[in-house]
Amino acid sequence: MSQLRERSAEVPAASELEFTVSGMTCGSCAARVQKVLNRQEGVERAAVNLATEKAVVAFDPATVGVDDLVAAVGRAGYGLVPVEAGTPPVDPESEAQAMWLRRLVVAWPLSLAVLVLSMGFMDDTWARWLALALATPVQFWCGWPFLHAAGVRARAWSANMDTLVAIGTLAAYFYSVWQVAVVGRTGTTTMADGMVTGGTAAHHYFDSAALIISFVLLGRYFEARAKGRASSAIKALLELGAKEARLVVDGAERMVPAGQVRVGDVVRVRPGEKVPVDGEVVDGRSAVDESMLTGESVPVDKRPGDQVAGATINTDGVLTLRATAVGTDTALAHIVRLVDEAQGTKAPVQRLADEVAAVFVPVILVLATATLAYWWAAGHPSTGLVAAVSVLIIACPCALGLATPTAIMVGTGRGAAMGILIKGGEVLERSKKIDTVVFDKTGTLTRGHMALTDVVAAGGGDEHGVLARAAAAEAGSEHPVGRAVVDGAASRLPSVPAATDFAAVAGHGVRASVGGTPVHVGRRLLMDEAGLAIPAELEEAVARLEDEGRTAVYAGWDGRARGVLAVADTVKDDARAAVAELVAMGVQVVMITGDNRRTAASIAAQLGIERVLAEVLPADKVEEVRRLQAEGRVVAMVGDGINDAPALVQADLGIAIGTGTDVAIESSDITLLSPDLAGVATAIRLSRRTFRTILQNLGWAFGYNVAAVPLAMAGALNPVVASAAMAFSSVSVVSNSLRLRRFRR
Repeated sequence: MSQLRERSAEVPAASELEFTVSGMTCGSCAARVQKVLNRQEGVERAAVNLATEKAVVAFDPATVGVDDLVAAVGRAGYGLVPVEAGTPPVDPESEAQAMWLRRLVVAWPLSLAVLVLSMGFMDDTWARWLALALATPVQFWCGWPFLHAAGVRARAWSANMDTLVAIGTLAAYFYSVWQVAVVGRTGTTTMADGMVTGGTAAHHYFDSAALIISFVLLGRYFEARAKGRASSAIKALLELGAKEARLVVDGAERMVPAGQVRVGDVVRVRPGEKVPVDGEVVDGRSAVDESMLTGESVPVDKRPGDQVAGATINTDGVLTLRATAVGTDTALAHIVRLVDEAQGTKAPVQRLADEVAAVFVPVILVLATATLAYWWAAGHPSTGLVAAVSVLIIACPCALGLATPTAIMVGTGRGAAMGILIKGGEVLERSKKIDTVVFDKTGTLTRGHMALTDVVAAGGGDEHGVLARAAAAEAGSEHPVGRAVVDGAASRLPSVPAATDFAAVAGHGVRASVGGTPVHVGRRLLMDEAGLAIPAELEEAVARLEDEGRTAVYAGWDGRARGVLAVADTVKDDARAAVAELVAMGVQVVMITGDNRRTAASIAAQLGIERVLAEVLPADKVEEVRRLQAEGRVVAMVGDGINDAPALVQADLGIAIGTGTDVAIESSDITLLSPDLAGVATAIRLSRRTFRTILQNLGWAFGYNVAAVPLAMAGALNPVVASAAMAFSSVSVVSNSLRLRRFRR
């Protein structure tokens, strides 16, 4: 995963920097900037995103410097500015909206007035001159962004959508000026296509030029608004952070800006306040709303020793924290970086659109020239002019450039709001092919720690008595089985008696004196050594419990075993439903574990999993994933992202189960901030839905141009209609992407 590194006077040996790019207006612009960057010596790779207006460049600073990259892009007619690490993202969309809106409110009234004059008063000299006067500010002030950008591109011997708009509207405008100012009523010549150049009124196209600019302005305004909504995930995440902190110094509290808190400082968070930094609870208990991280609305109980993430909300008690991470090191900042980077990535399917966009504008210029030449040679120069302008205007590559990045922006942003972090476009494309999901058992499908599940008393005796004596004997044990027995007794019994003379028998169990009676808890061998007889019914109970995947131990005193206690790593409450949802999606679910086959089969049966890979060592999980891939399966691996890191990397799709402050994203493609396993199916469905949206967008963009350009060349498309359709194509692509904001679990 790309990591943005802080720019300094001395750039490190292997540098990857993020830049903001200005001056891009369509897909061909992004393709040109990317091509210019990749051509520079020392640049390993460069990726330019039209929707986010950013470029990520990996380069060798010993060969090429930041200033060299800025200069190269500048010569191509675009701006390139490095982004300082830790700097909050700027909001170019709001500035762009304001700029387009100002020009829009001037252009439309003037354009409509020109249209009325052109349609109703064409024969009147005063109307033609008034149309010229009204169209001029639309052409040269309202349309200045297009004219200026086209001029910059021309000086750099390049072209983009602004070039097409500028050439088309200027051709219509100056042809009309010539008709009104020069031809006027000087003759009565009627051209072959029926256009009158004298005698009556000279025909003009001021209305077409003005309305084209107005429609393009309208499209750019709506596009800027839609892009702003698409990137709202980053803005929403940034706004989550607390602005102030209650710093505790020598027992006294004082409010300070959150940015002044340093690692090791102690802060106090009262009920209803946001946690200002990541920290460890040193005093107090409370429930904390972590929905901004995990997407789960149920508050999580916190006590001394627990970790708390910044921007979460303290709901009831008072918590005192010691700061462990501040500023750009917090979990929130980490998530913001991840989402920001994901939104700047491209899906491999975008390569086709990039290749088309790179040559699109030059091809359209050739087609427009050929159209004009054909109609002129056929004796219809006026029709040729209209057709050529329509070709220039209708052939907008903006929709192609926006098809992929807007869908990725909205999809990854929606995922972040639901506690699902998706790395980017390539992940989205791979997810649609997943047909097998491999779950690590311990800590993923199960809780990851032993819990008391069964207590069986011989002869139907007192189960509470068996548990009380066994827990007393195990009180001094550090073994997981012993701790599970003690914890189980604490939750089931009002009290546990004290024990003396505790001793652990390595590999077999423990013994202690409870109320003056020697008590043994452990395996059969310990019972035999202590001379404790084992009733047949207890032997049968042990066999049954072990068949069910539990670990069973005997508890005995006064000459015989009195009962059996069973512990197990219990299945998570939502695990079976999560498996069932994946199966319903047509995905095969596989469980992988180091447990013995009998225990693994028991857990799998509880969950409804048919295929089990048991007795697999952590180091061998990678091989098991490779075997599945060798069978032709496309595999997603779900684990904790730490012990399972190699398998997560090997899998076609790695999904890590995080805990908000422990976001294991380096090895995974998707990270679930909530331990809720339903997020696995949700993540795959969201990824598939996002990729389907990308394909819809590309299909619309390609289909639009394939259908519209021939119509324009044939003279069947009015330039005003073409400009409206061109604006609609870009807005429709972005609007289709925005539908992802309605995605639900």
